[in-house]
Amino acid sequence: FEHIFSRQVEALCLKHDVVIGISTSGNSKNVVKGLEKANALGAITVGLTGGDGGLIKKISNHSIVVDSNETARIQEAHILIGHTLCELIDESL
Repeated sequence: FEHIFSRQVEALCLKHDVVIGISTSGNSKNVVKGLEKANALGAITVGLTGGDGGLIKKISNHSIVVDSNETARIQEAHILIGHTLCELIDESL
């Protein structure tokens, strides 16, 4: 389970792709490893976390940190941010 995302990134990611890692704590090992692999492949990485951002904030090119330690609030904000990103990307196409 620890390598589930890094293996997907390795198989699918191209240089300059954007890879978004989502983790409430910012420290989920499988997400960290996926972002590390994306960085190694030259992708642009974005971390979507809560709390203090954890390790994901440190290893991502860009990060969005929900300023809360409550899991439910962080995950609700992640849903809103995900929908907003999709809308902005869709409008730009």
